[in-house]
Amino acid sequence: MMLGSRLATAGGARQWGEGARGTEPRRLGYLFEGGGELELHSDTLIRLRGEPESLALGGGVGDCGREVGYDCGMSRRSLRDRRVLVTGASSGIGRALAVELARHGAELVLVARRADRLGEVADEIARLGRRAVCVVGDATEEETRRRAIAAARDDLGGLDVLINNAGVAAHGRFSEASPGRLRPIFELNFFAPVELIREALPLLREGRQPLIVNVGSILGERACPHKSEYCASKFALHGFSQAVRPELARLGIDVLVVAPGPTESEHFDALLEGTGELPWGDPHRTSAETVGKLIVRAIARKRKLLVVGLRSRLWLMLDRCAPGLVEWLLRRYG
Repeated sequence: MMLGSRLATAGGARQWGEGARGTEPRRLGYLFEGGGELELHSDTLIRLRGEPESLALGGGVGDCGREVGYDCGMSRRSLRDRRVLVTGASSGIGRALAVELARHGAELVLVARRADRLGEVADEIARLGRRAVCVVGDATEEETRRRAIAAARDDLGGLDVLINNAGVAAHGRFSEASPGRLRPIFELNFFAPVELIREALPLLREGRQPLIVNVGSILGERACPHKSEYCASKFALHGFSQAVRPELARLGIDVLVVAPGPTESEHFDALLEGTGELPWGDPHRTSAETVGKLIVRAIARKRKLLVVGLRSRLWLMLDRCAPGLVEWLLRRYG
């Protein structure tokens, strides 16, 4: 039976809902905004919460762009002794995320190309009393992905969480880009995570509270000039994640999409093409450690979408409320 609930938006979001006590809540929430009220239809109790540091969205940003998240009231996901595979783990978000997961008790498979940097991360995790297995290689190569899956199966005994974090970018106008710029970006940012998900599914189906985390970008929610190929690859990853989420839910596997804003990492130092300079100047960057902590919190809270960074959240809200204004602003930098 579908039950409806309403709450006036004045005074902020509060716990609300209807439904029989003791029943398992629905895993999906749909949020509608109109007439100064929030209306939610659900079988059981739903909690709406504002996030001071991050944005977790159930059905997207509402028409007026209010920041809201939803918590289906389910038990939190434990990371103690969970088996986690992280790509792009040698630096930036991947390294910070791996260390934070270890602090929460996870066992890890770390994948990256740089053996020395990967070893440093494994040593740091060992000092925390947790285990990390290193797989050195390029995530775009099938052989690397197979070795990573084999490491999870043989060394950790299975896989509970797959985190696709490896990525690459390029800067510059599309009209001035070399023809060889597009495909390498899509190979690492889209095809590699999709194929790794395919190869990991048999293990994930046997995992404990299995989860796939796809680290995308705020530019996978709203594109900008001078990063057209990167934006397209992240839009593809976000769209794929949304499409397979209901399919994988039938197998008991959750999907979390992470959309960080500018982050303090080697992202701007490892561009395929162009320089780190953009026409709008150097943006404020969130530390990789902060992003890692927020992702771990989103994993524990069973979020579906995490948008990181105040400026990123405001930018998305502005685009929802005044898309014409955002288009005008971006045209200045085209």
